[in-house]
Amino acid sequence: MDRFEAMKAFVRVVQTGSFSATGRELNTTQTTISKRIAALETSLGVKLLKRSSRDHSLTPAGSRYFESCLRILAQVEETEASLHDDVQQLAGHIRIAVPVAFGRILLTPLLPMFFAQYPNISVELLVSDRHVDLIAEGVDLAIRARKLEDSNLVARHLMDNPLKLYASKSYINKSEPILIPANLAKHQCLLYSRLSAQQTWTLTGNGQSHAVAVSGALKCDDGDVLLEATLCGLGVGIFPPWMASQGLAQGKLVEVLPEYQEQTLPMYAVYPKDVYIPYRIQCFIDFLKQHLTQ
Repeated sequence: MDRFEAMKAFVRVVQTGSFSATGRELNTTQTTISKRIAALETSLGVKLLKRSSRDHSLTPAGSRYFESCLRILAQVEETEASLHDDVQQLAGHIRIAVPVAFGRILLTPLLPMFFAQYPNISVELLVSDRHVDLIAEGVDLAIRARKLEDSNLVARHLMDNPLKLYASKSYINKSEPILIPANLAKHQCLLYSRLSAQQTWTLTGNGQSHAVAVSGALKCDDGDVLLEATLCGLGVGIFPPWMASQGLAQGKLVEVLPEYQEQTLPMYAVYPKDVYIPYRIQCFIDFLKQHLTQ
């Protein structure tokens, strides 16, 4: 038995909650993963997992062993990585959940540079504005543009997003002028349904803050769809400048009330607390932090 491989299999089964998912991740079969853990239990002389026909859970001994495995695996990988002057030696797979607009506009253009720097690392992107359960879905890392609400997660700050108002030229030409924040109450405002507080936009500018109750015919849980709706002239949208930059450059969008902005929305790289985080994932986060803030 390769104890190190058995430890990795055990840790990933606990983290993903699935023998089959662990098998796919480690490029082997569910049966092989089960045999590795059984051999580990035999070697240790204790049961690590309580198995049933539908589920499994850690035994008290398994819980203690799991915590030790996390520390050992992290130390081994970091030690091995430190021995290589060339970061190209890093290898493995990273499964990342990203919002649609972030993945399309910011992340994808950076991937050629990342793969050139780390040619032996592969990336799987899960692109959705849906809130992903990292442990249950076997996700290593998520990018989230919201405050951290789950105490079981760790968040590393990547960048800040000042939120500005935009509309298409066609919408501006057919609508009443928007000269002050209060005018927005009479306009079609496109709302992001995952942020219920967005029914009130709080705009700050000229040394003052204005809370405006807004409404509109369209509400959506996808930022990319809201951007397209804004381009189509359906109303006023609120986005970080990087989402609107192409529309502005092409003359399809104009900034509304340019002296004002909504709250600044921070963007984080999020991963589970007290979970073995491979060094390649730390390097990916460091890469994003470096290039997103340039």
